[in-house]
Amino acid sequence: MLTPAAAERYTALLREELVPALGCTEPIAVAFTAAKAREVLGRMPERLVVQCSGNIIKNVKGVIVPTTGDMKGIDTSAVLGALVGGSERKLEVLTAATPADIERTKQLLAQGMCKVELIGGVDNLYIIVHAYAGEDEAVVEVQNSHTHITRITKNGETLYSTGETASHGGEGALAMSLADVFEYARTVDLSLLKDVLDKQIECNTRIAEEGLSGAYGCGVGACLVKVLGSDVRTMARALPAAGSDARMGGCVLPVVINSGSGNQGMTASLPVIVYAKALGVSREQLYRALVLSNLTAIYIKSGIGKLSAFCGVVGAGCAAGAAVVWLRGGDFAAICRTIVNTLADTAGIVCDGAKPSCAAKIASAVDAALLAGDLALEGRAFGCGEGLVAEDADATVRNIMRLGRDGMRETDLEILHMMIGE
Repeated sequence: MLTPAAAERYTALLREELVPALGCTEPIAVAFTAAKAREVLGRMPERLVVQCSGNIIKNVKGVIVPTTGDMKGIDTSAVLGALVGGSERKLEVLTAATPADIERTKQLLAQGMCKVELIGGVDNLYIIVHAYAGEDEAVVEVQNSHTHITRITKNGETLYSTGETASHGGEGALAMSLADVFEYARTVDLSLLKDVLDKQIECNTRIAEEGLSGAYGCGVGACLVKVLGSDVRTMARALPAAGSDARMGGCVLPVVINSGSGNQGMTASLPVIVYAKALGVSREQLYRALVLSNLTAIYIKSGIGKLSAFCGVVGAGCAAGAAVVWLRGGDFAAICRTIVNTLADTAGIVCDGAKPSCAAKIASAVDAALLAGDLALEGRAFGCGEGLVAEDADATVRNIMRLGRDGMRETDLEILHMMIGE
């Protein structure tokens, strides 16, 4: 049963997670950390050393750093972040970058200003930036969440510390259940979330439309529309894919993220927005469906961690499919069947870094979720003991958490080794 305290936590969680970000969140997290290091140092660094977990390296390698045109890499992100500063902008830290900053970044990179190191034995989301100028050194450490600073030092003196250690652990699953999530979505006072949801609708729709009209990545979203047309099922796949095309291709428009990921934020929201419009539901129904989708996506991802070898858009697509089923008249049982059916299908998709092909994975994840919903509305679901399917939807989600968190740990390492040519 949903308690008032749990409802308050869910509201706070949504307001914390659904925030705007410019570009892929991993290079932006590096830029944010470097910007903070520059502020602690008190002047522009002469030299930077950036130490990162393998998952950060994996997710930065293949995407364009926003505002740069076509530049990639942790070193680009760090140098530009240090130049621009303004860590208070968090995941929109690079919005202040100018053409002069880009040119200066190129010069500093050519001079070898930044050194990047892989660091092992730490959480999957781990960044530490050492900034040097003269005899001064500033160190800023980020763990577990893209802007969660856990330590700041200057010249060896600790200025701030949360006491968290850089161990290979990860976040634990949130104390949630699908029944509580559904009850919250049905009953929450929407005035508490309206501004956040309006921002998600506005930002994510805008970048999706930009992705459809512009030349980004492989043009997955635009290809779907060209080949299949603009029916509701196609657009539910095409819009989030197009948003990813644009975002992975360096588009400077922000997105509202989910679980630290813009791709997950678009996947959890845009199919719901498409179906709400096609079905002609009220604005309130759209808001409640978005609450259901976003919170379900957060729930699934919470037991895996922000970064993993498990592709995050699987859970986000699953959540969107559940919300679409609700909009189509499905009850809670149908929502649970949708979640089970989706995870039984697409749980094997791996994350091999952020890059243009994420758009295709989004399209596949949403397609699987829509099929899962069709089956669910027919009263059909895969049964307990069939692969990772357990006795109910929550137990199935827990299996997926275990798969993504523990089962794919070695897979994560092998993917990284292949990506960096080892």
